[in-house]
Amino acid sequence: MVNSQTSGVPPAPRSCAGCGGKIADRFLLFSMERYWHTRCLKCSCCQAQLGDIGTTCYSKGGMILCRSDYIRLFGHSGACSACGQSIPANEMVMRAQGNVYHLKCFSCATCRNRLMPGDRFHYINGTIFCEHDRPGAALLNSHLPPLQSNSVLTDQKVC
Repeated sequence: MVNSQTSGVPPAPRSCAGCGGKIADRFLLFSMERYWHTRCLKCSCCQAQLGDIGTTCYSKGGMILCRSDYIRLFGHSGACSACGQSIPANEMVMRAQGNVYHLKCFSCATCRNRLMPGDRFHYINGTIFCEHDRPGAALLNSHLPPLQSNSVLTDQKVC
């Protein structure tokens, strides 16, 4: 947060990047190299006023996000949990147990077959297995616990 009052000469009014209006408030926010009214800097997903919920905001793919929505959309690091590479904001992803994956990286650890939306899979100790390659599957036969399946979502649709 930046105090718009300086000692001596009052500063020229700045324009808000959110509404375009002049900022005459005593306090203003500076984020992404632009100035904002405190009421105008909002999370693109949940619409929370970012100045009210903390001192940090995130930007990716043209979206301004609160910490919670950034983690929900891009994981804790904004990177794929399998390969560690960045996930672009417009890329479709797979999710499992709070982790986010590129579509190409969401594959069985044993056979390396890519899992598709609607495929059943097992998530065991942070590792993804297809239904066929689940460790111990031959021993368990019909006594399998419920399977987890996730669907593909684009980041824009989740907001």
